[in-house]
Amino acid sequence: MSQSRHVPVMLQRCLDMLAPALERPGAVVVDCTLGLGGHSEALLARFPEARLVALDRDKEALRLSGERLAPFGDRATLVHAVYDDLPDVLDRLGLPHVQGVLFDLGVSSMQLDEADRGFAYAQDAPLDMRMDQTTGISAAEVLNTYPPGELVRILRAYGEEKQAKRIVSAVVREREKEPFSNSARLVELIRDSLPQAAKRTGGNPAKRTFQALRIEVNGELTVLERAIPAAVKTLAVEGRIAVLSYHSLEDRLVKQVLAAGAASTAPPGLPVVPERYQPRLKLLTRGAELPTEEEVAENRRAAPARLRGAQRIREDAE
Repeated sequence: MSQSRHVPVMLQRCLDMLAPALERPGAVVVDCTLGLGGHSEALLARFPEARLVALDRDKEALRLSGERLAPFGDRATLVHAVYDDLPDVLDRLGLPHVQGVLFDLGVSSMQLDEADRGFAYAQDAPLDMRMDQTTGISAAEVLNTYPPGELVRILRAYGEEKQAKRIVSAVVREREKEPFSNSARLVELIRDSLPQAAKRTGGNPAKRTFQALRIEVNGELTVLERAIPAAVKTLAVEGRIAVLSYHSLEDRLVKQVLAAGAASTAPPGLPVVPERYQPRLKLLTRGAELPTEEEVAENRRAAPARLRGAQRIREDAE
């Protein structure tokens, strides 16, 4: 196992951003993407008065983090849920508001490191890619059953893949001979179907297709579209949210939600802006913050990370 799997991305910065809200007695912080528990462990250690609620859709991640967080006893509540279920989870726990919310939207390093999950294009594995292996369809089913037009749309929208048509026509031709089951065959097909110039740019040529399949299989952007506004809603006044994204689609979505919350909704020309039109959020980052060069050198998975944060400054208008 590589050491990098245990290094949470931009950890210190996330803790510092959430600190003013979590240093109060009785503070509750939600880690919406528990993974291996690195961020959660650091939150519990740094804020000894705080209580943690942590969500993950991956049962194996919950089991491993449960062991890691056991020393903190009942300060940590771990829940098997997708992060757009946050309002229901908090409702069941009797928590109307929380002081801090953290999202780390990267694929869990555990999922990338375990070959048989099929997330990584660098090693041959079954094309699964489900973060919760108890439900939903696998990446192989998407490749083998989706109509060509739908596959092209997914590769363009979720992978920003310019060569989507070429790749899909090769996939459709090959799946008629034999359905796809493993990642190596897909990687090879992508390599063979791309023009020379496209192979020379931006790392492994399969990267964008794998990203697109993963987002489709797990409904990631759909879930995120519901989850970020829901998380902002759960914040108490003075509460803070920090979100780590890893590709432009996620970052754009986070930016839109936070910017909308930080904008006045008043019609133009009002001499005094009534309370109900005033911004609900104050942005804590100017644009997105990037990891330092030192951090990227230590943990290559931090390279694409983008951090955005906001503070709740007033209640929602009724």
